[in-house]
Amino acid sequence: MNPLTFIEAKEIFSLIEPQAEKAEKTEVVICPPFVFLPLLIKKSVVGFGGQDCFWLDKGAYTGEVSAVMLKNLGCKYVIIGHSERRQYLGETDETVNQKLKAALSAGLNPILCLGETEAERKKGRVESVIKKQIKKAFSEVVLENFVSLNLAYEPVWAIGTGNVCAVKEAMAVKRLIEEEMKKILKPEDLFRLRILYGGSVNAENAAGFIKDGFQGLLVAGASLRTEEFNEIIEKTACF
Repeated sequence: MNPLTFIEAKEIFSLIEPQAEKAEKTEVVICPPFVFLPLLIKKSVVGFGGQDCFWLDKGAYTGEVSAVMLKNLGCKYVIIGHSERRQYLGETDETVNQKLKAALSAGLNPILCLGETEAERKKGRVESVIKKQIKKAFSEVVLENFVSLNLAYEPVWAIGTGNVCAVKEAMAVKRLIEEEMKKILKPEDLFRLRILYGGSVNAENAAGFIKDGFQGLLVAGASLRTEEFNEIIEKTACF
């Protein structure tokens, strides 16, 4: 929720798009605030997504935006269960489950966020928290005709703090997510699964996560610094 004007948002996008065009092996997706989506979306190598969606297609829910509305705008993606929404806005495992169903039903590619708090990590609960989040999120979810599932491991304690999770520790969680998703996805659908890392991603650490096996990154603050974001795109395109 950065106080950008439309002109500023459009300028950021105009500086990112040329770098995205050069990175043939890297898919670049922008998830701006809702107010900018109708103004920025166009035919481009850059994909677009919403930062959230509601779990119903329509109704008297003032202030909400449905997955269908995002799809009709031209979005391909939507972020679901971001830790800030869980922490500050009452997002629960149950609402994440409902939103995931809505996104898939609308034909959007979900970017489902998973991650533990600092307190949970100190108590040695990383594995149990991640397993519970996955189990709850995919409860009674029908996985048919979807293009991709994107699961972003974003340790809550690393978001916006500058405290990056060590690659070795992040990779341990990635392997855990893969094992849990093998229980949910059909073997022939596993190639549609992409596991991302998010949490104080910057130009210095981005390549390390991709090199060690993550299939993408969920970039926050660095995406507003166009030179740094373009450097991230360039570095990750090498793998």
